Amino acid sequence: MSERRLVADVRAGPGGVMTDEVGVVTGELTVAAEELPDGGVAVTVQYAGAEEWYTVTGSPVPARPEGLAAVHEEMLARVRRGGGATVRG
Repeated sequence: MSERRLVADVRAGPGGVMTDEVGVVTGELTVAAEELPDGGVAVTVQYAGAEEWYTVTGSPVPARPEGLAAVHEEMLARVRRGGGATVRG
């Protein structure tokens, strides 16, 4: 796995994650955070084992001084809480 992309499996809390393409996704998900060439971070999600990736609403966001892992860990926590989780800048 590249340090420019972090991926983890997670179970979404009630209300799941809001995506731009298909609305809310729920259940067993895979979340990815990837550094973009412009310095931003894209956050995407897919159903575990699926091929299609969806943009989490609010993505991309500016990079943080704490690094890519901070964005990824925060998003995983939001997904676990559910409630139509989105990415915040």
